[in-house]
Amino acid sequence: MKDDVKSPESEDQPLTFGEKVKKELREWGVTLSIFVPLFLVFSGLVYELRVIPSESMVPNLQVGDRVTVNKFAYGYSRNSLPFSLGRFVPLPKGRIFASQPKRGDVAVFEHPHTPRVMIKRIIGLPGDSVVVRNGLPVSVNGEAINREFKRRVSYVQHAPRVGITAAEYTESVDDKTWLTHDIDDRTGSATSVTFQVPDGNFLFMGDNRDNSMDGRNVSGHCKESTPGIISEGGCPPRFGVSDEQASVGFVPFDNLIGRADTVLFTFYRCGSANAEPCMKDRLWKGLSAD
Repeated sequence: MKDDVKSPESEDQPLTFGEKVKKELREWGVTLSIFVPLFLVFSGLVYELRVIPSESMVPNLQVGDRVTVNKFAYGYSRNSLPFSLGRFVPLPKGRIFASQPKRGDVAVFEHPHTPRVMIKRIIGLPGDSVVVRNGLPVSVNGEAINREFKRRVSYVQHAPRVGITAAEYTESVDDKTWLTHDIDDRTGSATSVTFQVPDGNFLFMGDNRDNSMDGRNVSGHCKESTPGIISEGGCPPRFGVSDEQASVGFVPFDNLIGRADTVLFTFYRCGSANAEPCMKDRLWKGLSAD
């Protein structure tokens, strides 16, 4: 009678190439079946990493920065799903565990008119009156945002590769501060409008004030409710403006994905931008306005 126990010699037999491939695939399958769900839960509920593609938030964010987004800061909506899956999954509107954003937060959100993810700073909260006048500091609820000149800077833009100089300011509001840039000989918004932020909406601006298509630009807003005042949200882009060309307008609370907290690391190099002074300090750099 044959013994069912394999001999030591049979256990030491080398695997064939096909057997090695099958073994590796099984191991990868087990690893991915554990890792992928954990990653999706973590990036959907806790933090996710976003890459900065444009210079609208210079000097606080540079092209190539990798930013951690706090997903639980404002609660959860369908837009909290990772990889922008909320555009396709038929989940109900609204937020759970909602917490109100604060003025000065840098937030990531879904563009109201086109399937793009944006990052800007919250300037107008629900019910705020935000006055934008060409060439003057932005005013919130009758008080101008305090601006103090800090220094002059120069650098080569990421796209197009054009050298610019700009005035760098420290802005302060509600006991919070952040940096902004005004580029020489350029006007980012030639509007002269009062924005009455509707309930459940926010008004966003880029810190690079002359290189940001944001809430100051009227193309993404409803028409003026009365001359010089925009107070409604949720309208399609103004006549003659495509979704792709429209600004963000007012951003509904449901569109917020999370709060950008930290520049984790970056591929930005001030040497390639000929930046003077060099805008360093891009590793584990906090973004909270304080």
